[in-house]
Amino acid sequence: QVQLVESGGGLVQPGGSLSLSCAASGSIASIYNMGWYRQSPGKQRELVAAITSLGSTNYVDSVKARFTISRNNAKNTVTVYLQMISLKPEDTATYYCGADTTLGGRRWGQGTQVTVSS
Repeated sequence: QVQLVESGGGLVQPGGSLSLSCAASGSIASIYNMGWYRQSPGKQRELVAAITSLGSTNYVDSVKARFTISRNNAKNTVTVYLQMISLKPEDTATYYCGADTTLGGRRWGQGTQVTVSS
């Protein structure tokens, strides 16, 4: 099994910055793609940014040039980061870390709240 633990998030003013981290443990050799997703009340969960095991990235258009996803593959853990700048009120959501594994299905973290408000 794979466990994901997120950290970061919080309240920030429009135009501000935040960083999120997600540490994966367990069967990390089974992980290939990882990503950050977000969900607002009444909306579907959407992919924000993703990164492959080789470091290729892709972003939803609304966050391009503002968000950066990165990944650190260590011996016993994999950590994925999301650096967010120039935050907007519409970025407010619960952000989830997701990991695609060869074990089947996507594993999810518990989610962390990001609120952009003055």
